[in-house]
Amino acid sequence: MTSSTLSRGAATWALLSLAIGSFGIGMTEFVVMGLLPNIAGDLLPATFATRPEDAISQAGWLISAYALGVVVGAPTIAALVARYPRHRVMFILALALTVFTALTFLAPSFGWVAASRFLAGLPHGAYFGIGALVAADVLGPGNRAKGVAFVLTGLTVANVIGVPVGTFLGQQFGWRAAFLVVTGIFALAAVAIAFFVPPHAGDPLRTLRAELGVFRIGQVWLTLGIGAIGFGGFFAVYSYVAPLITEVAGSPAWAVPIILVITGLGMTVGNLVGGHLADVDLRRTLTFGLFVLAVVLAGVALTAQWVYALAVLIFAIGFVSAGISPAIQTRLMEVAGDNQSIAAALNHSALNMGNSAGAFLGGVVIALGWGFVASPWVGVVLALIGAALVIVSYAAQDRRQAAARLKVSV
Repeated sequence: MTSSTLSRGAATWALLSLAIGSFGIGMTEFVVMGLLPNIAGDLLPATFATRPEDAISQAGWLISAYALGVVVGAPTIAALVARYPRHRVMFILALALTVFTALTFLAPSFGWVAASRFLAGLPHGAYFGIGALVAADVLGPGNRAKGVAFVLTGLTVANVIGVPVGTFLGQQFGWRAAFLVVTGIFALAAVAIAFFVPPHAGDPLRTLRAELGVFRIGQVWLTLGIGAIGFGGFFAVYSYVAPLITEVAGSPAWAVPIILVITGLGMTVGNLVGGHLADVDLRRTLTFGLFVLAVVLAGVALTAQWVYALAVLIFAIGFVSAGISPAIQTRLMEVAGDNQSIAAALNHSALNMGNSAGAFLGGVVIALGWGFVASPWVGVVLALIGAALVIVSYAAQDRRQAAARLKVSV
């Protein structure tokens, strides 16, 4: 039975199986941010006892390690497995996520935890990229976008439920408890995929060389820069949201999961609105969205000492950032030509380059002694650079199109 001839119930179970994995990915990627003080206190006790800001800044490298894993793994794995049956690839990716997340739970030292986070990031982009292709086919023609949206719902729900719950569990029972839960979620996803995702052929004509041809397109690089730099503004703040809440706003630790729920709600709503706006006017959505993100980030830096203002602005950051994400994905696929498979994976590479850069640069200014409120200012700069890249990208496109029209008229 092919994917497009599945019954409605079978299609739902297939999509749910894929969504379980995306829920786990959302949880494993973002739960670290709410547990940075806990992780720093456990893995870097000497530094944390004397210089807690330095310890938290160093713990932020774990976010960068995961993001770098995504950056490396997304295009590499997507290109290498394009020819193989996709249902089997998805099972192997879910299994890899299970094993590498278990390593984070078991790792005895900071160095080993960092290594395990890098490994856990490797399957991330390929899971979403290939999973999107499977989901698009499961519901058949006319319902493809619904299939993709269903799978991505796991990621947004993770930010509303999984990350706050994981943060709470990590605070109560130790940070490793959160990763034990995520390991179980990935194991469930692997089993569900094995049972419910139908056979789905790869493309035997796609070679590694053909897939990597996408990197010869200049506009692809510009779009990756928009995601990597502009979206880094979000992560410069979100990576250090826990100390902003507890150290700057002076709120108790139990407030962290609550504000993470608020952030997740902002991301969920923003994702829906952003998809609509990108369809209406992609250029304006990208440009205006990044400028608004810069303004909201500046607001966080100026009002972070008031927890209620922080909660409102963190919601706005989640809303605007998630609203930009579909536009970046659409722009990337727009400029990628025939390389749609790897383009879907590269979107996650770009966003996680932003994750890595934002977490790293935010940590640098904190380590320099400028305080936790310095990280939102880093975000402002990154968002403005992203907006400038949008302007450059479309200006180059306009010039090329004008030259083509002139050539035709001559």
